[in-house]
Amino acid sequence: MSGKSPKRRIGPVVSSAHLAASDLPELSEVEYALTMANHAFHRWIVRCMDAAGAPGMAPLEVLILHLVNHRDRPKTLADIRLVLHIEDAHLVSYAVRKLSGRGLVTTARTGKEKTVAITAEGTALCGRYAEVREALLVELAQETGFAPEEMSRLAALLRAISGSYDHAARAATTL
Repeated sequence: MSGKSPKRRIGPVVSSAHLAASDLPELSEVEYALTMANHAFHRWIVRCMDAAGAPGMAPLEVLILHLVNHRDRPKTLADIRLVLHIEDAHLVSYAVRKLSGRGLVTTARTGKEKTVAITAEGTALCGRYAEVREALLVELAQETGFAPEEMSRLAALLRAISGSYDHAARAATTL
């Protein structure tokens, strides 16, 4: 005997063994990874926004600000809800009010729809955020060794699995 102890396999890494005890235990691994990634992402975007000069913003406010800045076109509340996949209109309305109070967006009416547009201050803040993101996150992401094509594939897989969760959520409401 060489004195080495046999390697033990640890895993799968899940948060709920009772959910992993299924026909697809790997899904529980994905769910745990999504939970960790979601919380890390929210923590990152809030801290990045702090570093960019706008402390105290909630994750949804950061996401909405970037979306409203996207392509420099006003967005309707319905557009924001659709793109960010948010059912609760009140969450979006509240976040928009907070952004408006900070002077980062303006609101207007186009017919019956409320629209949200970025202000010059909002655009400048998004630019500072992009600079902080480039300096602190992009290089780290590149150091993971994942090729850009692999990251795109991961994004496609995450979008696909989100569709499965949506479909299952609709089915659950009929039970």
